[in-house]
Formats: sequence, C-alpha cells, structure tokens
Amino acid sequence: MMMIAFQGEHGAYSEEACRLHFGNEVETLPCRAFEEIFAAVDAGQADYGAVPVENSTAGSINKSYDLLLDHDLKVHGEILLRVRHNLLAIPSSEVGNGATITQVRSHPQALAQCESYLNRRKLAAVPWYDTAGSAKDLAAAPVAGVAVIASKLAAEVYGLEIIDEGIEDMPNNYTRFFVVGKGDPPHAERSKTSLVFAVPNTPGSLYHALGEFATRQVNLTKLESRPRRNRPWQYVFYVDLDGHWQDAHISAAVVGLLNRAAFVKLLGSYAAAQPLEEDRAGSQSALLQI
Repeated sequence: MMMIAFQGEHGAYSEEACRLHFGNEVETLPCRAFEEIFAAVDAGQADYGAVPVENSTAGSINKSYDLLLDHDLKVHGEILLRVRHNLLAIPSSEVGNGATITQVRSHPQALAQCESYLNRRKLAAVPWYDTAGSAKDLAAAPVAGVAVIASKLAAEVYGLEIIDEGIEDMPNNYTRFFVVGKGDPPHAERSKTSLVFAVPNTPGSLYHALGEFATRQVNLTKLESRPRRNRPWQYVFYVDLDGHWQDAHISAAVVGLLNRAAFVKLLGSYAAAQPLEEDRAGSQSALLQI
C-alpha cells in the first residue's frame, strides 16, 4: 500500500489533503517537521510527501521552497485544499449535558483565522502547538468547557463532536500543496512546470531571463524571489508556468534561460490541479490524481 508523508499529527489538514488526493485507503506517515517529509521519501520510508507551499491568505511557505531547492526530489502533482475550520469538543455524553464552551485551543494561525467568530461568542483563545495536536490532547485529557479548532478528519480520528462547521472568518482560505517524490511523473495532458533560477548581478539580467518566456508566449503563473541562504544579498527566483518542460516552446525557453542564468533547477513538470470555482456546495477541495 502506498505511504504518504505529511507534517503534523494524524488528523492534520495536511493529512486531509493526502487522503483527498490519493484516496482514503492510503497509509500516512506523520512527520514532526518538513525536513522529515523529504528525509522519509529520500530513504524510501514513504512513496511521496505532501508539502504545503502556499496559502491564499498568508502567502508562500518559505521553508518548503528552501527544501525543494536543497533536495533532488521532483514535484509530481499539486493539491488545492480548501481549509474549513471546525469547532470540536468532547461529546456531551462524556462530560455531561449542558457544558458551556468558554475556551478554545488551536494553532495560533487557526485562532487568528477564526478571530471574529471567537470574539462574537466571547470565547477565550488558547494557542496550541498544532490544530490536530489540540484535538489529540483534548481527547487524551477531556476537559468540560474546552473546545478546539481543527479539521473534520481530526474529529473522526480522535472521537470528538463537531459543534460548529466552517467557522473561519474568510471563506476563500485555500492551501496549495506539492506532492514530492523520486523520478519524474508521467506527462499529463494539462501540465504545470516549477523551476528556480538565479541571474548574474548585472543590469537587465532578470529582464532578459524572463524575456525567454515572454517571447515564446509562455504564461508564468507565479514569480517570487527568495534570498540565497549561502550567499548574502543574492536572490533566487521561483517560477510556476503553464505547460510541460518537454513542450517545444517551453523547452526552448528553458534552454534560453540556461544561457542567461547563473543556475537553473527544474523542480518538476506535473499534472495541474483544476481551477477552483466559487465553493457554493461546501466542497472541501479540488484535486488531481497523479
């Protein structure tokens, strides 16, 4: 059975993304840190890893991009997960009927994303190390009047009751994940390519590098700079673009970039997730199987 590594406790949103992408039959390997995801795939302990790279409200997750640059794993797919926060508590039958919720635990980011909800109900926010971890700890040591903010999967894993669903302040809260693995994925009909490059510190170098894509009508969907950790005040540029690196015009653009850049690393060409539409039906994600 396929093993997928993710960061966090069982019931984390990352595990929810794994199951939505690969199916509920897949086995998952929880990892304490992002580094452990890459190490598990490198060592053959996991077939793939699911790594969050971007949130629609908080922006890019820099640690993930740094690890993609440091490791030889390729991007095999992407997942777009709608993050729906839920208020979970010990079932009323276990703590007595009529217990009033006064305190809510969760990761600081989840608490911040539900701030208006908590303030309207005058609920005290208590930071915890992890969303799923707050659910796990509450299930292990039940406390009346205490709830947590976590995923629906966490409620299933730890036997908690869902008090309220979709309590996030902003409905357009999506996290984008890369599926990383060894080798190259098969050529998909609708592909995206991710790469990273650096240019010489000379006038116009970035302009001319990006011109290799513009002159060939290659659509860039993301461009972001990050400091080079081994060279102070120098930068690398992460690019996402539509198409596969083996497509003739993209291959020509990459060759042109190689001639202008200080270095280029292809992170992978992979099946693109379908564009997300307005979530009127309460769906939790859009995904594409590898």
